[in-house]
Amino acid sequence: MDKIKGTNLGNWLVLEKWMSPNLFAGTGADDEIWLGRKLAPEVLAAKLKEHRDTYVTEEDFAFIAEHGLNLVRIPVPYFIFGDWPPYPGCADYLDKAFDWAEKYNLQILIDLHTCPGSQNGYDNGGLTGVCKWCKNPDEVEFELTVLERLAKRYGNRKGLYGIEVLNEPISWLVYITAPSTGKAEDKEEAKGSGHVPMPFLKQFYRDAYKRLRAILPKEKTIVFHDGFRLGAWKDFFVKEGMENVVLDTHIYVFAMENFVPIHKPWVYKIYIDSQVKLIQKVQRYTPVIVGEWCICNKHAEKQPKAVMAAEEAVRVRRERYREMSKLQLDAWSAAHGCVYWNYQLLRSRTDAFDERWKESWDLSRCLLNGWLEYTK
Repeated sequence: MDKIKGTNLGNWLVLEKWMSPNLFAGTGADDEIWLGRKLAPEVLAAKLKEHRDTYVTEEDFAFIAEHGLNLVRIPVPYFIFGDWPPYPGCADYLDKAFDWAEKYNLQILIDLHTCPGSQNGYDNGGLTGVCKWCKNPDEVEFELTVLERLAKRYGNRKGLYGIEVLNEPISWLVYITAPSTGKAEDKEEAKGSGHVPMPFLKQFYRDAYKRLRAILPKEKTIVFHDGFRLGAWKDFFVKEGMENVVLDTHIYVFAMENFVPIHKPWVYKIYIDSQVKLIQKVQRYTPVIVGEWCICNKHAEKQPKAVMAAEEAVRVRRERYREMSKLQLDAWSAAHGCVYWNYQLLRSRTDAFDERWKESWDLSRCLLNGWLEYTK
């Protein structure tokens, strides 16, 4: 296909509390796994059904296509097939997504986003503060069987671009600096947690490729996340003889700001340019996509010092976000494509966010606000 211009459909089949806090209200849960532990199975099933039925619909696929995008990356949980009680499966929703994608000429990248025991300890890995999946051979094997079942069910669908083996298996450096590390609700459960070592990850990728390629048509792509170690892969996939593979990297200015105290466009440009150089080095061997990015940044959200009318403040914010979107879209053109995180946060585009900065994570609002524009 042409270069990827896509968006993630996160928080639909894999929940993230910061995106839809109302789903978690009154439960005391901070992630999807604990939501299932706090609620009775029938209550959990009803809550998830209502959310999945309404959060993404055919209307959204039409909207995405109308705005010049060509791909949706859909995060799915390891319990997608309903074989990990009490969490209800959601393969029927992915079935609908393929019907809608094919109707509107969109491609789907299925992204296996979570695994039992978690691969990163983030809430987006399902279980905050716990990262033990790679130490349990049975759970590693289970993850491989989920990939096989996804390939068998969707491998011949016209709308399938490919399957991403695992989202964000965490590196040592990211693990020790992650805000979620050490924040497990059950400290006993978190004992033994740690990063996903590179030797393990390489072997898991070999095993996953072998199993997926045995099922998928050769024109379907197998995508691997860089594990927050983009520069470490070099010619690995070439040496392994892997065909039609893509390496996924996630680049957030918002995350960089946590480590750099100066929040100005020139700093963002230095950071982004450094990432582009790294992408170009890796692409000597393997195509790279920026599978997650967004325009959220503190410079755009900072209130201007001068007192100004509300309309002028809106204009300044708009121009700052347009500057950021152009900077990144131009930069990611060096890659094989990019996929915005996220398509939306709140289902209603008129509801106000609890924090204003969240608006720039919502691609649908960015498009409607004129902060970002894709060329068809």
